[in-house]
Formats: sequence, structure tokens, C-alpha cells
Amino acid sequence: METSTAPQPPRRTRAPEATRRAILDAARAEFAAKGYAGGRVDDIAARTATSKRMIYYYFGGKEQLYAAVLEELYGGMRDAEAALALDSLPPAEAMRRLVEVTFDHHAAHPEFVRLISVENIHEASNVKQSPEIRTRNATVIGRMTALLKRGEASGDFRPGVDPVDLHMLVSSFCFYRISNRHTLGAIFGRDTMEPATAARQREMMVTAVLRYLAP
Repeated sequence: METSTAPQPPRRTRAPEATRRAILDAARAEFAAKGYAGGRVDDIAARTATSKRMIYYYFGGKEQLYAAVLEELYGGMRDAEAALALDSLPPAEAMRRLVEVTFDHHAAHPEFVRLISVENIHEASNVKQSPEIRTRNATVIGRMTALLKRGEASGDFRPGVDPVDLHMLVSSFCFYRISNRHTLGAIFGRDTMEPATAARQREMMVTAVLRYLAP
């Protein structure tokens, strides 16, 4: 009786979802540290217990893996907003919570800030190719629009506020204090991640938004 000598596929020792999760985590760290151009699939594989071949199996290639990382990071921000259940809160309180969660999410995920900075350097080349990112991010404008309308109806907010402008106002400071943390520290000696500084800036952002919206 002959014994087959055909090469056998590698035995999988991890569940597919666990392997995919490990690859995404490693890719996020690699791309956040080195950007898309500097990130290498070999180095991502080295950060995990899997192989380069398995990365291609799950994601197809470096570009698709990078897009998956961006989609997940944007989705995390949107999931944090959705968990607030804003419709159950009075408009001013709902807006406060929306500003706070945006502030907290940026602070907790500096890799998100780094990757979005890199993506803007490359003129959003990957974001433009991702319907998932565009669809998920449309929800924040819908959520902001509904909240502004509720606030107008209750008399808490003035009319005529553009939801995209407001989204930019909220996001800009939350993003800037993370993206420019090191230059701010070098120039002004201010650590934006120091707890007292972060708490003061968080409340400042809430106050600025609510005063901007006041009738």
C-alpha cells in the first residue's frame, strides 16, 4: 500500500476569528507606527503567531488589510456613539455625552489619530475606496442632525446649525490634542494626556459646544 507524499496544508491551531483578530491587532500596531508605506506584511506576521501566507488568505493583501484596519477604527468610533442611546436623553445632556465620548475615544485610541493623519497625507486614497467607511460615518451626521432638530424643538439649541460643521468642531480639538501631543509638549511643556489637563480640556470642549448651540 502506497503512502501519499502530497504536501499537507498547515494544521490550523487557532479558530479563524481569533486568527483574524490577531492579524488586525498586529496590523493596527504596525501601520500606526510606520504608516501604510512603511508597514510590512512580514513584520505584521512577526507580531502574531500566524504566517504571512495566512494574512494573505484572510485579507488578500496589504492594501486590503490596511483598509480593514481603517474600517474597524472608524467603526469603533461610531459604535461608541451608538451605545449612548442619545434619543433617551434631553438634548443638552445628549450633546454633552456625544462630545465627551468623542473626546474619550480619541484619547484612548491614539493609533486611530495617527492612521487618519497618514490617510490625509495620502489624500484619503483608501477611505475613498471603502463604501464601508463612508456608510458607517454617514450615521454620525444623521445622529447629529436628529439631535439638533430635537434641541431646536425643545428650545435648547438655536436653529440653523450645520451638522457637518458641528461634527468638525467637536472632532477637531479632540483630534488635535492627540495628533499634536508631542509638539505641544516640546513647545509649551504641556502634556495633554496628564489627567488634570485632560479633564479641564474635556469640560472646556463641552462648554464651548453648548454655548455655541445656545439660543
